[in-house]
Parts: sequence; C-alpha cells; structure tokens
Amino acid sequence: MTLPAFLSPVARLPRWSQLLLVAIVLRAITFGDPIVHVDESFYFTTARAMVDGALPYVDVWDRKPVGLFLLYLPAAALGVPLGIWVYQAMALAAATATAAMVARLADRAGWRRGALVAGIAYLAWLDMLEGQGGQAPVFYNLLMIAAAALIAPGERDEAASARLGRGVGAMALVGVALQIKYSVVFEGLFFGLWWMWRERRLGNPVVRIFAGAALLAIVALLPTALAYGYYAWIGQAPAFVYANFRSIGQRQADPLLEQLGNLGEIVLITSPLFAAAILSFRRGERTALRTWLFAWLGAATFGVLIFGTWFDHYALPLIAPLCICGAGFADDPRRARLTVPIALGLALVVGLTTTVRKWATRGTATEFARIADAVGRGPGCLYVYSGDGDVMLYPYTGRCHPSRYVFPSHLGRTRERGAIGVDQQAEIDRILDGKPAIVVMRTPYSGERSDLRALVIERMARDYRLSEQLPQGSDSISVFTLKRPSPMPAADDGGSPPP
Repeated sequence: MTLPAFLSPVARLPRWSQLLLVAIVLRAITFGDPIVHVDESFYFTTARAMVDGALPYVDVWDRKPVGLFLLYLPAAALGVPLGIWVYQAMALAAATATAAMVARLADRAGWRRGALVAGIAYLAWLDMLEGQGGQAPVFYNLLMIAAAALIAPGERDEAASARLGRGVGAMALVGVALQIKYSVVFEGLFFGLWWMWRERRLGNPVVRIFAGAALLAIVALLPTALAYGYYAWIGQAPAFVYANFRSIGQRQADPLLEQLGNLGEIVLITSPLFAAAILSFRRGERTALRTWLFAWLGAATFGVLIFGTWFDHYALPLIAPLCICGAGFADDPRRARLTVPIALGLALVVGLTTTVRKWATRGTATEFARIADAVGRGPGCLYVYSGDGDVMLYPYTGRCHPSRYVFPSHLGRTRERGAIGVDQQAEIDRILDGKPAIVVMRTPYSGERSDLRALVIERMARDYRLSEQLPQGSDSISVFTLKRPSPMPAADDGGSPPP
C-alpha cells in the first residue's frame, strides 16, 4: 500500500527514514522537556544519583530492575539539560527501530501492503499510551520484537543446531529485557514453550528438548542472576530481593472501580488495533508464521491483564504484536485505497493531539525552569513530597535528597502503605525532623493519603514559609523554605530494608 496523500512527499525515501520522520513529528514537542512523564523523570534522576555514587534499592528505592537505570546512565552522566536530549534521542531511535521491525515482520508474514502502515501505527499508538518519551516499554519492545524475529518460524527448514542458536539469541534478548521490566516474563515464557513444542513436533528426543530448554532458561535468567550476584557480593542481597520481588506482593490494590476504569481506557485506545487484528485473523491464508504472531499477541495480552492496576502505559507491550497482526487488515487491496488511509490519518492526528494535550497539562520546560529557579541551589536538602516530574528538581538544582524514597508516590500513595519496607508516616516524620531546606508540594491527587498530606501541611505552617506558588501545566506547585535553615547531611538511607 502507498502512503496517504498528506505523506506523499516522503514516499520515495527508504522505509526506515519514513518512519523516523513520522516519529520526529509525533515526538518533537517533547524534545528537551524534562517532565514528559513522572516515570522517566525518576529513571533519569536515579541514574544521575548513580553517577554521584548512589546504589539503587539502597540509596534510591524502587521496584524497577537495575538494568533500566543502567540504560539511562549514559544520558544522566551528561547532566542537564544535555542528558534530557540524549535519553529522548535514545527513545526516538528505539521507537523508530521497533516500528521498522514491525514492518519487517509484517513483510515476512506476507502482508507487504500493510507493512509500512503497521510501522506508522506503532508510532502513533505509542503517543496515545504514554510512549511519547522514554517509558521502559519504548526500549524493551525493541528487544522483544528482535527476539520474536529470531525465534519465530522461518520460511525454510533449519538444522537443529541453527534452531537452538536462534532460540539462545532470542532468550538472551529476553534476559536483557527482563532487566528493564520484569513483565516481559510472559512473552519470554511463550517464546521458550513454543520452541519446545516445535522441537517435539519435529521429532527430537525429549531429553534433548529439555536440555535445550534448560539452556534457554539459563540464558534468559543470566542478567538477573548477575544483578543479584553483585548485590550479594556487596552484602545487599536482602535489599535487592525485597525491592525486586517481595514488595510488589505487598502493594495494596487500587479501588476496583478505578482499576476497571483504567482497563476500560486501555480497551478504548487499543480497540481499533484489536479490530484490525481480528479481521486480519479471519481472512487470508493461515501460515505458520501468521498463527505464531497471533499466539504472541495472546501471550502479550495475558501479560498485561494478569498484573491489574492498569495504567494506560501498561498496554505499550501490546502495540508491536497488535500492529503486526493488524497489518493483514491493511494488506487487503479493497481497504487500502480509502479505509486504511483515513484510519491511519486519524490515528496520527489523535496521537499527536494526545501528546500536545499531555504536554500542556503536565507543564512545559519553561514552567519547570521557573520552579527550579525558585528552589535554587544551596547547601540544604530538597524534599519533593509530591509533584509529577518534580523529582527532576534534584538533578536540576544539585540539592541532596533526605531519603532513599525519592519517588514521591512511595511515601504518599495509599496503595504503597506497608509495601516499601518502612512506615510511610514514620519516614515522612523523620525527613521533616531533619529540616530539609526546601519542600515542594503539588495540589492533592487521586490516591494520596489525606492524613499524610495534612501532616505535611501542618509541618509547613509551623516550620516553613511559602516562598513561591507557581503553575505547572494544569497544576500548581508550592515551594516552601525553612524558616531557620539547618542543612542536613546528604547520606541517609531512610532505615534498613527488611530482610
């Protein structure tokens, strides 16, 4: 299929460059913005703290695998604002490469007329699901689709050794992806189980199959084992195990209606792609590769549904297999002339509009710069009690953080009660007793513990003065300054993690 008319000037360029141009257009407004999303702001802040000697889970606490912070480390080492541009360039490259792989797999499946459409759709739906910046799936989707391309059924028969080699390569990529986000485990399991099923169908002995499967599993788990081994070597194995595995089971569920509302939003946003995939499934020849691609989509869907607490960006891992499977719909010449160009054009408009709306709602780089100026540099520590993206104030001001719980929601959200290794109120009391020089607060947010907010406001009235109240998108950020400055030490881990 040819590009829609409004993209015809780039129709003669190589496919990867067409996808790069689309990605730039969809993301351009976010370039250089340090507060695209609170998650990636935190990843950058943690990586910057690592540059200064901090250790994840010990000095800065979170549940994400350490590989995610290592991914951000090269950009964070460059400081701000240059590091912001660098991580966003990395995300742009990853998104474009993934879109190119989406198109390539659609080609392999025989949906050539829908291949470019599928790649462009991938970029558009990233924007609709918070993937306009450096969310973790923007990076690990590339690893997973590369793994899929390696292990998926090919067009010709291969020797057993070649199939094993491809399986090992695929599971090595899955292993790296696991150290960016553990949720890829379900897709990884599908890849491994399918490899075993295929080997059995080809008549290989059970012993040889299980030996190969053991090798694949070892390869997939090796990066995580190495990370654990390092923490064990330095005597911090309990901190690693608690943060990476135990704490997630202690987190409280969000209210059921809120969860269902989040799931409904995901269903609404992805429904055009699911509709295209279903129509694609119902038409055309059912080849081994096409069947495999739909099975991969099923595994990815299961991985999203099983976790609950469905924020919209949790659906990002679905987009690559969805767009590939939906390419069969766009491949139909009866639809290629009118229906697909209109649908794709609407998707691009919606994706770009979503990014612009969220950029305006969350605040611009200029607004953030004013807040950073109000906080200022100084010898005293900064405590960001709440604020979307305001953890970026730590690298922008150079102020120390008075607790290893740098991500504001860990201490302020109801669902984190009893799930972070310390009592939330006790930790907030400890922080404020230490008299940080500056405290930053946003307006109340959904899910916040109102009792803890009241506690902080009472302490602000007693010990602090409101020095600035500045707009940040649709929100308002209050900057409180200690009435009697008393610099506190930078190194305080906020208590020992549980065993």
